[in-house]
Amino acid sequence: MVPSIIKHLHFDGADISFRKKFRLFFTVGVVVLLLGCIKTAIHYYGWEFLELNRLLTSGIGGAIFIIGFLLSSILADYKEAERIPADIRTAIEAIDGDLESFAVDHPDFNLGECRGILIGVIDKLRRGLDHTKDHRDLPPALDEVARLTPIFGRLEKMGMAANFVVRLRTTQDVIRRAMLRIYHIQRVEFVPSVHVLVQTLVLSIVGMLLLLKTEGDPASAIMFGLITYMFVYALYLVRLLEQPFAKGHGSVDDVSFFLLNELETKLRGAVGQNADARPAGFSEA
Repeated sequence: MVPSIIKHLHFDGADISFRKKFRLFFTVGVVVLLLGCIKTAIHYYGWEFLELNRLLTSGIGGAIFIIGFLLSSILADYKEAERIPADIRTAIEAIDGDLESFAVDHPDFNLGECRGILIGVIDKLRRGLDHTKDHRDLPPALDEVARLTPIFGRLEKMGMAANFVVRLRTTQDVIRRAMLRIYHIQRVEFVPSVHVLVQTLVLSIVGMLLLLKTEGDPASAIMFGLITYMFVYALYLVRLLEQPFAKGHGSVDDVSFFLLNELETKLRGAVGQNADARPAGFSEA
């Protein structure tokens, strides 16, 4: 009974993953089918008046070059964005490790409070990038990072060496810098004028293909579908890659947060273990 339930859940997860993975493909496919219907109507009523010549093919080649140039630039930013979750996890684990070592020799230090803040940083970062918050509500996560500042300010008085306090503050700045980078990527459009250029190029090329004289045979229909699919897909892809941290948008193209999810689970487990290990009647100040 249990294995069958697990198997059913496994297939449901695979099905959801398949739908997300090909969501953009099906969306663009519907647009291409609509354009194909429009092309059929234009051919049927004899509204095609453009002749196929070298100027048209040169224009299509130039449009492909410009779109490829834009995609290469956006992909460079996307690759940078993929490194940010690893940087945040490294910094949070460094802070947690140093504070845990300090708490071993200083039982009066409230390690649970600090771990709660670190968990809150991850949670508010995820919530701020959710679809309901328009993928750009990062100030609450930054405020959560700032809650560590007064705690670090008290550590030297409690007996921590000054160089360790400096290290903790530097690591805190790493987290803050990474979040500000995410905030900037999500709010700022990459070269808006270039996007206008790409959008007008795609619309112009599709418009010329619709008005291009064709024989109406299957080969012409297939070529029209392939070319329009390529341009329309590139237009959607540019929009998706522009916001690599768009969580909860039904797409698999956003930057994965599995590293931070694993860390959050680890920290919550550590908080639970500390709570279970406390002697009866003990309470943190």
